[in-house]
Amino acid sequence: MEIAVIGSSDFILGFLLAGIRKTYAAENDEQLRSHIARVLSDRDVGILVLKDSDLERIPRRLRETLEKSTSPTVIAIGAEGAGEALRERIKRAMGVDLWR
Repeated sequence: MEIAVIGSSDFILGFLLAGIRKTYAAENDEQLRSHIARVLSDRDVGILVLKDSDLERIPRRLRETLEKSTSPTVIAIGAEGAGEALRERIKRAMGVDLWR
């Protein structure tokens, strides 16, 4: 199972440095939708990380699909819960600690 990250170049940079290989820079809405479609069709991706403001920019129907998705599990990172570590959010969403 792999982690995919979609967002602006600034957003994905830290994930690239942490060793996440599936990072997709989306500087506009069209790229954002295109990369989400790619990740949704990738069976190797178990977790999709997005910035919460990007999640709000996508069409309502696609957002609802992502919110209901279990494979991949979608984790939105942003101002809400910003103090919570990514590790804890993934553990809560997946029920397992991927770093153990």
